[in-house]
Amino acid sequence: MKRPNKGFTLIELMIVVAILGILGAIAIPNFIKFQARAKQSEAKANLKASFTAIKAFYQEKDRYSSIVTEIGFVPERNNRFAYFLNGTTPVLSDRTGSVETYPVGSNGIGIDVFKGYAVVAYQKSACTGTGVPDATTWNDTAGAVQWTVFAVGNVDGDLDLDHWSISSAPRTFPAAATATCSQTGNVAGGEAANDHNDI
Repeated sequence: MKRPNKGFTLIELMIVVAILGILGAIAIPNFIKFQARAKQSEAKANLKASFTAIKAFYQEKDRYSSIVTEIGFVPERNNRFAYFLNGTTPVLSDRTGSVETYPVGSNGIGIDVFKGYAVVAYQKSACTGTGVPDATTWNDTAGAVQWTVFAVGNVDGDLDLDHWSISSAPRTFPAAATATCSQTGNVAGGEAANDHNDI
């Protein structure tokens, strides 16, 4: 005796598709956020490299400089963040072609437009913490000259920009309830801080 083949009904298939749709609606936004957070590691690594370059230059020359070629801060290509050693008058390297060029007085590294990333203009830090100025250097509470380097990028494709910084001296960020900073509390010198996180 032959047994009839039994398959899935249309309703059973629709239920499976609906469940997969719900799981996808939950998982995809979380995956995009996770992917954007992974891209932020570029900013942290390159800010640490800028810290090392500026400290080494200072030890050798006994002065600070914001010229990227002078201090030797030239991060690898394929960068999604722009790096600013002087926010008041930014002059970025040009990474629109296959060969990077440096205009006279280049005090920052431009986003790698050649790789297809969108240009990001300088954005002043909305953070009002101690040691988050936009000038080349600043004075700490003891009057010693310090500096801050900024990284600005758009890793999640919205209109809000992600803003990171690193400084030569300890900084204090105010409580989140009273400030526009993502970072709160004390941050040691040489530690990258997330001034504004749009993810």
